[in-house]
Amino acid sequence: MAGMTRRSEKEPLLKTRFLSHGTLEVIDLQESRRFYEEVLGLEVLQHAPIGLLVRLGGDHVYVAVETPKAEQHEMPLLGHNGLDVGTREEVDDAHATLSAVREEYGIRKMTKPVDQHGTYAFYVQDLDRNWWEIGHMPPGGHAFRFRDPQKYDLTVRDEPQGAPEEQAE
Repeated sequence: MAGMTRRSEKEPLLKTRFLSHGTLEVIDLQESRRFYEEVLGLEVLQHAPIGLLVRLGGDHVYVAVETPKAEQHEMPLLGHNGLDVGTREEVDDAHATLSAVREEYGIRKMTKPVDQHGTYAFYVQDLDRNWWEIGHMPPGGHAFRFRDPQKYDLTVRDEPQGAPEEQAE
């Protein structure tokens, strides 16, 4: 059940250095590459006969792996990948543009732009059933929340003090 979490006090078992990559399932490498380059503006490199590396604006990459259609899973909307544009107006322009080319690029589903969790955005489900959030955020995306954790981190900070009847006051 969802709820407030507590920060662990244990040292991590692994000494990881950075978040390097994630994986996307694709049905057709060529069509997916076309979508990534022509629609999303991603940098694409084919590193294997069944795989592409894609990135934008940093060192984190996604490995797009061609998976037989029968084995492919639909990415849940909450498992989406986020892409930033420069302004709220660009979000609206992107929505209009993608609405106009939806059939040409095999876009399965689209939501309307809305304000949510500090951004103005909409979601697009691509031909491979992967979800993308197209939104406008402050520079650095969600990183601003890490710079001011007292304001944005909802982690439980202290154990409640006193008996339950005292806490209700």
